[in-house]
Amino acid sequence: MSHISDPRPPVSHLLYLHGFRSSPQSAKAQLLRAHLAQHAPQVHWCAPQLPPSPAQAMALCHQLTAHWPLGGGALSSVAVIGSSLGGFYATTFAADRQVRCGLLNPAVRPERDLAKHIGEHPTWHDPSERLYFDAAYIDQLHDLHRPGQPPADCVHALITQGDEVLDWREMAGRYPGADVCVLPGGDHAISDFAQHLGRVMGWLGLTKA
Repeated sequence: MSHISDPRPPVSHLLYLHGFRSSPQSAKAQLLRAHLAQHAPQVHWCAPQLPPSPAQAMALCHQLTAHWPLGGGALSSVAVIGSSLGGFYATTFAADRQVRCGLLNPAVRPERDLAKHIGEHPTWHDPSERLYFDAAYIDQLHDLHRPGQPPADCVHALITQGDEVLDWREMAGRYPGADVCVLPGGDHAISDFAQHLGRVMGWLGLTKA
């Protein structure tokens, strides 16, 4: 089932949430930013550097969007897009703030998957920078679960079967009834994201998919 052609307003505000050890400098974030700058400069774009603490990351998202026109569910002019761990955060944010939610290989059980990554790690885009993932963050991830939400008509997801980090079946199964596009092959980073950008923009109501 596709919601691409649904009569909903184009997105006016877009929040992008990166994944674990990533940053707003990720390839996907930069592609989205460049496309919006060229084709939809009226869209308010926000892609924060998220702190390692899940609770602090979610608090930052709420702080940065406090004056946005939140609410409206599938008819909201606000959308959040999240990749990997950012997809988990985006799911929670969309459920809490009743906005549209775009997911790129979203983490489904990060409290399980990140339990083996407690400790210090280099960041992907600047290995000289380090982050520390504390054991206390596992409980924070538990607290951010919103079972069964957001509503299916608010969700659009791109999921690659070739994801080497997350199970594509678990990701797809988390969002029954939603507009889920399962791509053959690929990888966790969705390295060919440029090929799917038109579909994402169509879902945002900014261009035809």
